[in-house]
Amino acid sequence: MAAMYNKIVILTGAGISAESGIKTFRDADGLWENEPVEAVATPEGFERDPERVIAFYDERRAGLKKAEPNAAHHALVKLEEKFGDNFLLITQNVDDLHQRAGSKRIIPMHGELLKIRCLGPQEHIIPCAENQPKECPECGAKMRPHIVWFGEIPFEMERIQKALTKCDLFAYIGTSGVVYPAAGFRQMAKLSGAHVVCLNLEEVGGGYTDEFIQGKAGEVVPKWVALRVNPVNRGSPSTPQHSSPLSQKQRLF
Repeated sequence: MAAMYNKIVILTGAGISAESGIKTFRDADGLWENEPVEAVATPEGFERDPERVIAFYDERRAGLKKAEPNAAHHALVKLEEKFGDNFLLITQNVDDLHQRAGSKRIIPMHGELLKIRCLGPQEHIIPCAENQPKECPECGAKMRPHIVWFGEIPFEMERIQKALTKCDLFAYIGTSGVVYPAAGFRQMAKLSGAHVVCLNLEEVGGGYTDEFIQGKAGEVVPKWVALRVNPVNRGSPSTPQHSSPLSQKQRLF
């Protein structure tokens, strides 16, 4: 039953936002919205052609206005409401769909599309809902998107690692499980004693996972959350369509 678990950490990736119409960060052909990733998602690309990079993220902000949180985003809010400060949501996504759904205990480890920061010594971070200004309104320094690019260290890694070593339930949702450091989160949680669950369209290789639930995030996440928020519903028709075999102890979850 849900009471077996006291501290929950959730990791979400591009899959959960894709169902709201957000394009994935990197397609199989190495392009992001028809742009080479190296040109718009690296410090070198920004240094080489800042106007191109700024225009790219301005377009992403405009597109974000058309997207809405889906059932998976809303379900995770219910899980947070159930567990309170014993819940942490880590997202690899830079959109604000989790926040719009109501998530509060959240770490956007790869940054936030609707924020920009200056390159001055104070690194002022300011909201940006539309086009990015060229200069910081606080100090006049140049601005950049508040995004973690390839080659940069994700935000709040110390806090994330601490949470992973203390949680007893870790679930990763809609992520390929190949981009580090997030790809190593399941290993860290598992080796610290957590029960690890994957909810994804396809099974992610590499081990360190106790349970796999296959399906679209908007379909399987609400059902999975419902069993944790209202464990009396176990065995109802809402049970996910495909789940890996569990031990008897795990069936009590």
